[in-house]
Amino acid sequence: MGVFARVRPTEADARPLVPPAETFAPAQVFSRTMHPASPTQAKSGLEQATHPLQRASRPLPLKPKAGLSGPPTKNRLEWATQLAMTWLAAAGLIAAFLTLAAFTPAAAQMTPKATVDTSETIFTVLAAMNTCGYDQELGQSDALRRQIRSELAGAAQASPDAETTIKELCQFYRDHRQGDQSHDLAQYISLALTLGPPPDFKPQMKEADLPPDAGYVLGLVPLLPRFYKNLDLEMIWARHHQEFEGLINQFHEPIAKLLNSTDLYLRLPIAGYMGRKFNIYLAPLGAPGQVNARNYGSDYYIVLTPARGTLQYNQVRHTYLHYVLDPIAMKRPAAMAHLEPLLPLVQTAPMDEVFKHDATLLCTESLIEAIEARTIKADGKGKEQEKEAETKRGQAVDAAMKQGYVLTQYFYNQLPKFEKEPVGLQDAFPNWLYDMDIEHEKKVARNVEFAESAHPEVVRLAPPKPSLLDEAEKDLVTRNVDGAQQLAEQSLAEKKDDPGRAFFILARAATMKGDMAGAQKYFAQTVEVSREPRVLAWSHIYLGRIFDLQDNRQAALDHYRTALNSGQLDPQVRAAAENGLKQPYAPPQRSQ
Repeated sequence: MGVFARVRPTEADARPLVPPAETFAPAQVFSRTMHPASPTQAKSGLEQATHPLQRASRPLPLKPKAGLSGPPTKNRLEWATQLAMTWLAAAGLIAAFLTLAAFTPAAAQMTPKATVDTSETIFTVLAAMNTCGYDQELGQSDALRRQIRSELAGAAQASPDAETTIKELCQFYRDHRQGDQSHDLAQYISLALTLGPPPDFKPQMKEADLPPDAGYVLGLVPLLPRFYKNLDLEMIWARHHQEFEGLINQFHEPIAKLLNSTDLYLRLPIAGYMGRKFNIYLAPLGAPGQVNARNYGSDYYIVLTPARGTLQYNQVRHTYLHYVLDPIAMKRPAAMAHLEPLLPLVQTAPMDEVFKHDATLLCTESLIEAIEARTIKADGKGKEQEKEAETKRGQAVDAAMKQGYVLTQYFYNQLPKFEKEPVGLQDAFPNWLYDMDIEHEKKVARNVEFAESAHPEVVRLAPPKPSLLDEAEKDLVTRNVDGAQQLAEQSLAEKKDDPGRAFFILARAATMKGDMAGAQKYFAQTVEVSREPRVLAWSHIYLGRIFDLQDNRQAALDHYRTALNSGQLDPQVRAAAENGLKQPYAPPQRSQ
């Protein structure tokens, strides 16, 4: 009896949300066996991750670093928790937060999703540029930049060894100018983000992996240790400790509120940030208002220079949207392949070339453009103000389409309904992909009259480097089950990615191989460690089905109820769980 039957969705299951290999429902189920089994105890508190306040209750804490990580009078966790409580108190939601906290491990609760900081490495690279003629908008710069430049000049005159070092460094700087100072800054920021701390500034990437603009100025690296030592930059950096800390304190809270409001709108779960970084660096030695954002692998960085006491917060949000949405799209290789027929139709668009050759990047950028357009606020209350705001939203969508982001209108049309529903974007997004009429979107793309010039894209994107689990998902799509299993096991061994997702992939691989015991074990491990509500809900449903097939009805009912109460309100999840409660699961009969 221990053989498998291929799934054919029942009426209660409805249609799959995405191609079968990408659904959270495994591609196969088990035929009945009489072996007894103990029910897996449900972790009810872990299935509440769709609550919109879970992300919002964790404002971004500061990175612990030598006194630059927040108010010196408070413990970091105490400060982050107090800020969270203050925010929740204003919303009257402290009780909800405390209820949630009772079910969430403390370490997971306080893991930072983002950091605001200054960087001594970036400071040193920009100090070198300022020493060698980087004068962009110096007259409009904050007094701190001018003060540090004066100290650099004084240190150069006081050091007998500095003259030779500065001569070599400045010759290199002149030889690698890009024609305008914004591009000069961009290439050195790219380099600085790949270097370790002083005094050695050792590259943290292999030269072959460096972004092209960073590789172009890699010759600066051997000169930096001498420049740092001869001009005593450690002393200059320490002398301005209070000013740097003041910048962090000034911008920490508005950035935290910005990220929290973004999470609230998207209704993002806690899960999905393990092993990933979103770092915001303040660089007072840059020209005012400059923004440079990069993604290196799974890590995202944005370097900003304040201008008149403010930052370009819209660019911070844009980069953060990439940080949270890029991996959601990366997890769906089959769905992204379904979008590839759009790529030939955007080749004449003015957007960056990278979007013309990668359906995942094109899809994500279109979604981000749609979210940014949809969240344009009205200037006041009233019908006229709302009408004016809606006009601006439409104009923003039209501008994005003309840049080549041809799915912007489609995603924009999904957002009003999304705003009224309880599901988060992580769960709504697969439905949008599945419901998309690709032939219609191709027709729309053909009718777009592209603009003549491109808007600058703040994030310097490279095609995202797939994680081990991303590659495992691709292997499941192509039915390379052994390959998927090997990659998921490697991910668990290296502890580089979400273990819940890894166990879930192993469970799906086990179903495809006909290994009922293995599938049961891995689904059980998934519900122990996962924080993704969709993964949890489907794992409980399939554990319920396994127990039904083992004639352990009480254990099955426990899992169906847990799935139904998980906060995951997707129609397919609800239908599958409710059907499991009505009657024991039986595999569909094979056609004769």
